[in-house]
Amino acid sequence: MLRTKEEYHERLFSMRNNIYVGGQRVGRDDSRLRPGINVLDVTFDLAQDPRWKGLATAISSVTGEEINRWNHLPQNPYDLLQKQKAIRLAARRVGGCIQRCMGHDAINALAIYTKEIDEAEGTDYHARFISYLRGYQLEDLDGTCCQTDAKGDRLKRPSQQENPDSYVHVVEKKKDGVVVRGIKMSITQAAYADVFFVIPTRALKEEDADYAIAFAVPADEDGIKVVTRPVWLRDKDEPHVAPFCTYGVSDSVIIFDDVFIPWERVFMCGEWQYGRRLALLFANSHRHSYCGCKPALSDVLCGATLLAAEANNVDKVFHVREKLSKYVGTAELAYAAGVAAAVYGKKTSSGVFFPNEIYANVGRRLTGESIYHEYNILTEVAGGISVTLPFAEDFGAPETREELTRFIVRNPYINAEEALKIWKFVENVGASPMTAWYLIAGVHGGGSPVMETIALNSEYDYDERKRLARYLAGIDAEFDDSKLRTLEPSFGDGLVEERKINNKNN
Repeated sequence: MLRTKEEYHERLFSMRNNIYVGGQRVGRDDSRLRPGINVLDVTFDLAQDPRWKGLATAISSVTGEEINRWNHLPQNPYDLLQKQKAIRLAARRVGGCIQRCMGHDAINALAIYTKEIDEAEGTDYHARFISYLRGYQLEDLDGTCCQTDAKGDRLKRPSQQENPDSYVHVVEKKKDGVVVRGIKMSITQAAYADVFFVIPTRALKEEDADYAIAFAVPADEDGIKVVTRPVWLRDKDEPHVAPFCTYGVSDSVIIFDDVFIPWERVFMCGEWQYGRRLALLFANSHRHSYCGCKPALSDVLCGATLLAAEANNVDKVFHVREKLSKYVGTAELAYAAGVAAAVYGKKTSSGVFFPNEIYANVGRRLTGESIYHEYNILTEVAGGISVTLPFAEDFGAPETREELTRFIVRNPYINAEEALKIWKFVENVGASPMTAWYLIAGVHGGGSPVMETIALNSEYDYDERKRLARYLAGIDAEFDDSKLRTLEPSFGDGLVEERKINNKNN
């Protein structure tokens, strides 16, 4: 089944009102949530569009049916490449974060982890998860990943916290399920998701066993409160609604207050040794997703800077063109890292094809380190007008219309109406609540920068590089380069299918 956005709305708006915004309990049809819902609408529209079949959709390895790309478990490098392309496509259309990768990366992590723990411990978590995923795919649901716990005192482990609810944990085990309590925070698109996938946020020890819990739960389940902070653009002075202004995002603190989870939706319960593995599987899959969405944001910033340069009539000046090339370097190097992560990924025992962790983290780190510089380029080229521009009403007021119409024209080939639209767009991209969100998310989304460092240091073979240096320094007589032979790209059956599609189209 492929839902339409109307079917998505029908289910969403019928859910129990457990959203809190500004101290009030609201329904999911609250206007402040609408910009984020509009983003998800694009993902449903793309899946319905015949032009994007095979990109926005995939054939499920579980049901054999056509499903939304965001609900698919990648089976080969081609699937990962298609995911990356789909993210960039959709993110460009909404001007930024597409949000659906949260659920996608969660189901990848759970599919891999549950198979591995079953093989090691003789549990039946994988069968449970696949059974749940079958229904999830057939109903074309949207899920988000709830990983980040409130954490409390960062110097203390979960079991050492004065407030035990700083991390989500099991408070009671019953014959038919478990009862959980605790807080997750900074959870994107929780207010308009169908399902929450809850997983650990860190490595655990034996004394933290109650915190080793993973499960799926409807977003409006009894005992769940979703305290939401929408990020929406200032629209009081907009004479028209530009497409960029119709999209947005919301993040939530999620309170689990003695929530019952039946065993069939529990995928970890007490296996503390696997907390780190599951946490990193999600994080590394998510960092590969960033190699699609962050290049899209660079595309948006590059376009806004080009418009500002044209409006200022400096678009042909050399130093401006040099600044624009920085966007190219960031966007395409990050995207290339995602391509490399897909091609050099590996097949797991679950059948899920997982991206190469080194390339995924390199791409994510590059975008995080560049994000503030990219916004700085926009500011340098545009000037201060993004925060000093008069309100749109002033451009229509009889007392100021004529002077402001002349003031706004800087390039004789761009009229006043178009120039005003350009500068309002620059303001919305570069000096709005969404700007601040993208700056912080650009650095911290998908985990803190130090986690990228940890991932790279744990996966990268530094000893091999040191042996190379010892050989070149004349300390050792030989150097074994055989590792290069093991770094072969994995193309998989998916690329064969791509050739068939291309041949058909040609």
